[in-house]
Amino acid sequence: MRDVFISLLGKPYGIVLYQLLEATQFTIYLSLIAFIGGGILALFITLVKTSPSKIGKQVATGYIWTFQSVPLLLMLFLLGLGVPRLFDIDMDPWLAAGIALVLYASAYLSDVWRGAVEAVPAGQWEGGRSLGFSFLQIIRLIILPQAFRLSLAPTVGFMVQIIKGTSLAYIIGFHDLMNVGKRWANAPVQGTEPYIIFPIMALIYFCLCFPLSHWSRVLERRLGSVSKRKLPTPT
Repeated sequence: MRDVFISLLGKPYGIVLYQLLEATQFTIYLSLIAFIGGGILALFITLVKTSPSKIGKQVATGYIWTFQSVPLLLMLFLLGLGVPRLFDIDMDPWLAAGIALVLYASAYLSDVWRGAVEAVPAGQWEGGRSLGFSFLQIIRLIILPQAFRLSLAPTVGFMVQIIKGTSLAYIIGFHDLMNVGKRWANAPVQGTEPYIIFPIMALIYFCLCFPLSHWSRVLERRLGSVSKRKLPTPT
């Protein structure tokens, strides 16, 4: 494939474009890890946050506040550079970036999903209790199907933030689109100047993010979203 790019675009443009596209796959993989891992963790936090347990609610609120308040860049520094230096261990950039982005995604997704759950009319909860359902039965059978519809658009929209957030992982040596692009932009090779490389990178990020943004708007028009409901102030 590399030779195909070189034969079509010549050197160095064929090599540059091939390496940028090759590195893009790692941006996508990291985004999926963050979204899936963060989504699983966010679902658990949402259940705790909406449970009758006061202690559970306080713990969930503290978790959300903590990881929404700490910048993603700082979490990457701490996990990718601080922890290895402090404990004298080797931390793989994949692991450090994955943990940081999972924590980041879970804090925001849990807040979105908590809002969707609270947007379901209180009568739905009362109806479930009148039927003798437990908390988990009410959540699973009545609340989540309705909350899923409300949260789908903002959840898809947040995937864009995750993709853009992965661009910060280059600071800990993660081999992604941003990492490769910056190396080419700093390389003493004619034709790889920053004003050439960075627009190409921006176009690739646009191709990744725009379809999701458009899909989010379509879903919002069709299904509605949490943002259209009057919700309590996000925690």
